[in-house]
Amino acid sequence: MKRGDVAEVAGGCGLGAWVALGVLTMVVVGRSGAPLFADNGLLTWSVHHRPDVAVTLARGITDTGTGIAPYALVVLAGVIAGRTTRQRLLALSIGVACLGVGQALRYGLMAIVARPRPPGVGWETHASGWAFPSGHTTTAALTAGLLTAAVCVRRPPGRTLLVVAIGIWGALVGLTRIYLGVHWFTDVVGGWLFALGWLCMCLWAAARWLPDRLTPGSIVTTPGEAGHAADDSDRGGRPRTA
Repeated sequence: MKRGDVAEVAGGCGLGAWVALGVLTMVVVGRSGAPLFADNGLLTWSVHHRPDVAVTLARGITDTGTGIAPYALVVLAGVIAGRTTRQRLLALSIGVACLGVGQALRYGLMAIVARPRPPGVGWETHASGWAFPSGHTTTAALTAGLLTAAVCVRRPPGRTLLVVAIGIWGALVGLTRIYLGVHWFTDVVGGWLFALGWLCMCLWAAARWLPDRLTPGSIVTTPGEAGHAADDSDRGGRPRTA
């Protein structure tokens, strides 16, 4: 897909996500943070379906959505995406900036909305701060998106399975927040929408303004190699790439 097409798709998806998040945020604020839609039903189901092994597994998964783990995965994404040291450093820097700024913006929205969490009697893990949008959910979704982008750029063997596994992990972190009783379902949906909107904005900016030679995953040729490729092309052969 051409960079212009990538920018167009990312811009459209990002705009849709921001609009949906805006509507959901207005509903949450308008209801003074009260439970919405399936919030109560899913929380009630979670409270009554908590065998010890499931709770332990959920805690382990939810812990990967915060702290150092997401940043380590974003660094890995940068290493995967680039073909040269410069590309890898740039991809790493962009990824860390995307995640860090996204977390800061999410925190600002959370403080403005100031939605209370579900009743503490149903909690099965530690939580602090306001509820909407979910921080663990947003962080995991941003990380999963950056990893997916890196895999799609490099296109390694088995990339479809990798992308599916990454997506499942990102979704599970959000779902564990509901299962462990520390977030409403709509908090998690808000986190997913925020992450999608911010990721698409970052992708749109990169597709529009990042120089071709610095684009992660692009093939870089030396002047001599470029000349040979042009000669091959003139003779009807296939251009050679590095």
